[in-house]
Amino acid sequence: MNALLMPDIATQTSHETIPLEWVGMCGIALPVLFDGQRLNASVDAGVSLDDGNARGIHMSRLYLALEGLEHESLSPASLRRVLQNFLESHEGLSNAAHLKIHMQVLLKRPALISPLSGWKSYPVSIEAHLKYPMFHVELKIDVPYSSTCPCSAALSRQLIQQKFVDDFANRTLDHADVLVWLGSTNGIVATPHSQRSTAKLRLRLDDFLDDLPLIAIIDNAEKALGTAVQTAVKRADEQAFALANGQNLMFCEDAARRLNLSLKRSPGITAFHIRVVHAESLHAHDAIAESAFNWEVK
Repeated sequence: MNALLMPDIATQTSHETIPLEWVGMCGIALPVLFDGQRLNASVDAGVSLDDGNARGIHMSRLYLALEGLEHESLSPASLRRVLQNFLESHEGLSNAAHLKIHMQVLLKRPALISPLSGWKSYPVSIEAHLKYPMFHVELKIDVPYSSTCPCSAALSRQLIQQKFVDDFANRTLDHADVLVWLGSTNGIVATPHSQRSTAKLRLRLDDFLDDLPLIAIIDNAEKALGTAVQTAVKRADEQAFALANGQNLMFCEDAARRLNLSLKRSPGITAFHIRVVHAESLHAHDAIAESAFNWEVK
């Protein structure tokens, strides 16, 4: 007896002839290559369904096309090839293809002073879109850092000044006594508040870039802020970190402006949106600032 042919329901005509903007899958587990690392990623893949008469797309074809990302390092070119495969496998059905990759990029970071180093994880999302002849890539990167409030620092200095006046009133100043006072908890009666903060960067890349400049963007952002969070540290590193915070007092508005200037000087970025979040240690709410350049939602 001949085996029955399996029906292809997706090729049947739809009862409602309505095109759909996006059809596909979300949360596909996939190992991807980046900068010599094999990273665990979650992938969203889809195409438009422009033929309103078609009942559906061939999702298995999208799934199989992702295999190329397992063996080729992530780049604008490799992303475009996958999207082209999406459209070629849906010729006559789809005119646009979309791909989102969510992953954690691991970078080994040296300590500020000591020879120690440790791994730091950066949440990254890559979005690629192809609708002939337009192709563009966007990056989303979260960069953690420390921020010390300038207002709190000024108020702390004022309290220390007042304590100095109280303790040394009507006394002849002696260098040794002042030095001891400065190193005591009796003298430094107040310290400014700091908070762990996050810069959420959304970047649109030049279509002709050969590589994804993820590491360069992270490095430049941390340099602009001056207070990147640390991994393994010794006391000398912790002291250097305290010094960096003291020399880089910033409100969320300051951080957003620093990042704006840094990204404008970065090659290969055509547009960006910045959102900085300072998780306040004084308040029960967060402080937020946003900045953008040439940014239009596509």
